[in-house]
Amino acid sequence: MTPADLSRTVLGAVRRAVEEGALRAPVPERIKVERPRPGGRGDYASNVALRLAGPSGRQARDVAEVLRVRIADTPGIARVEITGPGFLNFTLRGNPAAVLLRAIGDRGLEYGHGDGLAGVRFGFEPARELRARVVTDTVVRLLAAQGATAVVEPGSSERITALPVQDEAIFEHAGRDAALWALLRPAAHDQPLAYGALLVQKESNALFRVRYAYSRSRALLRAADRLGIPVAYDGGIPYDEDVSCVGDVPHDGNVACDGGASHVGDLSLAHDAYEGPFPSRSVRGTEGPLPSGPARGTEAPSALLTALGDHPAVLESAARLRAPDRVARHLEATADALLGFQQTVLPLGDEKPSATHRSRLALAEAAGTVLAGGLALLGISAPEHL
Repeated sequence: MTPADLSRTVLGAVRRAVEEGALRAPVPERIKVERPRPGGRGDYASNVALRLAGPSGRQARDVAEVLRVRIADTPGIARVEITGPGFLNFTLRGNPAAVLLRAIGDRGLEYGHGDGLAGVRFGFEPARELRARVVTDTVVRLLAAQGATAVVEPGSSERITALPVQDEAIFEHAGRDAALWALLRPAAHDQPLAYGALLVQKESNALFRVRYAYSRSRALLRAADRLGIPVAYDGGIPYDEDVSCVGDVPHDGNVACDGGASHVGDLSLAHDAYEGPFPSRSVRGTEGPLPSGPARGTEAPSALLTALGDHPAVLESAARLRAPDRVARHLEATADALLGFQQTVLPLGDEKPSATHRSRLALAEAAGTVLAGGLALLGISAPEHL
């Protein structure tokens, strides 16, 4: 059971409780599940009972119990517990990380697409201003990815507006990818980004970080192939509660280039796949070394697993709220988590390839898939080499 599956399961329990008269409260459009906070238990938690306590006129723990009994026997869920003022905590059967990575592998670039809006039709009035047109076209793609029928045609009931872009020739001046990011990354009511900074390949450039993270995932796969390490989730990644890998790699410097193509033997190849800096092969437009990150082996994968698990909910909320900027922000978080984790993926020195390396490689591959799929929904390319 993936986080998206669990979210739908909890939502179904709320709906059944309301239909049966056990709970008098409005049914929310969606329910978020997340990693348990300190004091929580299991694999995931939800505050849905606290949210429904006020509208239902009942104590949050009472609401949680109403939902717990309707969830406890669900296949894939081993245990449902109530903690604190009324948090629902879920322990899943099997390894949740393995289930998540398998789901991403099965769906590929369409991981996160759903049918929550199937059978619903949305019509948008054609926009005259450039940025509004770009946002409208992107929202149409996001809605279609959630099963809706979305069209742009005159006389439609919905019109998307956005703070206009001053440079109507931004696509000619910045190129398609930078122009789209400049227009879509800020919320529609905020100013578009200045595209000049998006043309410099530095870590301060979020678009570069996202696309670079994708290219790193592909470089790791190429290096692993040369080393004879298969991609296979063997349970070597603990789904622990340490989320310290987000932000572990500082973002005030420049990025060394893609390695992964050494011809000086396996040891050099493994080292070359992710260690830097290599000034002679640095990315065009960069200077100086890669900022030093944490010691090898200390980067926890849980932040990356959390980001991958959140992807379906982010895509759905972005579609419902007409907010492509949510997708862009989530891609940044996913990229940062991958860049903080990638140095642990392949063996170094005399280290022998193990199930842990195969599992880390599977996680890096899944992260690359999510990054590419999210960029595609924004209309932005994901280069294998950068």
